Amino acid sequence: MRNFAWTAAVATIALFAVNADAAQQVDFSKVEVKTTDLGNKTYMLEGQGGNVTITVGTDGVIMVDSQFAPMHDKLKAAIAKVTNLPVKYLINTHYHGDHTGGNEAFGKEGVIIVGHQNLKNRLANPPPGNNGQVPPASPAEALPKQVYTDKTTVSVGGRTAQVVHIEAHTDTDSVVYFPDANVLAVGDTGGPNRYPNIALGGSIDGTIAGTQTYLNMANAQTKIVPGHAPVSTKADFQAYHDMLVKIRDRVAKLKSDGKTEEQAVAAKPIADIEAQIKQTDMATDAVVRRVYATLK
Repeated sequence: MRNFAWTAAVATIALFAVNADAAQQVDFSKVEVKTTDLGNKTYMLEGQGGNVTITVGTDGVIMVDSQFAPMHDKLKAAIAKVTNLPVKYLINTHYHGDHTGGNEAFGKEGVIIVGHQNLKNRLANPPPGNNGQVPPASPAEALPKQVYTDKTTVSVGGRTAQVVHIEAHTDTDSVVYFPDANVLAVGDTGGPNRYPNIALGGSIDGTIAGTQTYLNMANAQTKIVPGHAPVSTKADFQAYHDMLVKIRDRVAKLKSDGKTEEQAVAAKPIADIEAQIKQTDMATDAVVRRVYATLK
């Protein structure tokens, strides 16, 4: 367990570093927000950072995730193109900066931020890096004002978001379902042709269980919005779930056979999956290490 905690912490700090580097390298003045109509006044916004989902009620907007901080004005402009109503609620799918960076600006405008209790704790008390230094805490305006532990609902005029906690990518994860639009926003808990992204508080078993949770919520017509992939279907995520099980079982077999983490990596247990996925932003060896570390 101690080894996993250290491994996950390093992975999380690496993710923060990647997020920070990505934000610094981007010329945000050139970023354009793409809006995809998901039906029934519900939309996906793609800009810089995790995908954003919004739904429009008769008196306001529910928003899921806020991308990097410099995207605030561009996201507001994109929302203004589909409605002149204000954002009333901002739901965070997890605590990473490419999904929560805009929290402070929206919070200062009076938007009610919603998130799991663990998310609020992580933003207010960031874990130390592997150098022992603690990243700056998020300001009060960026923290959820409405927290929950298991599930909750958020409503604006005539529209409701069902929010459910899972522990998959992190232990701060929320999935958000808009039943009247049949749209499901799942943050960074998965996506077609992507490896499991296990960070601090997450695990391979949690990722599998979490994916099954929202597969149970979906049907063949559900539009699923991943954090970093195109709008997807239940069939896409069933394939993702099945791939997770395959990866978990192969690495678990090596571990149960007494193989060390290094030996498990050297065995190349997911070489065939790597050939199919061809994901360039995550090394296959890192996937095996993270899965190995979270297996009991």
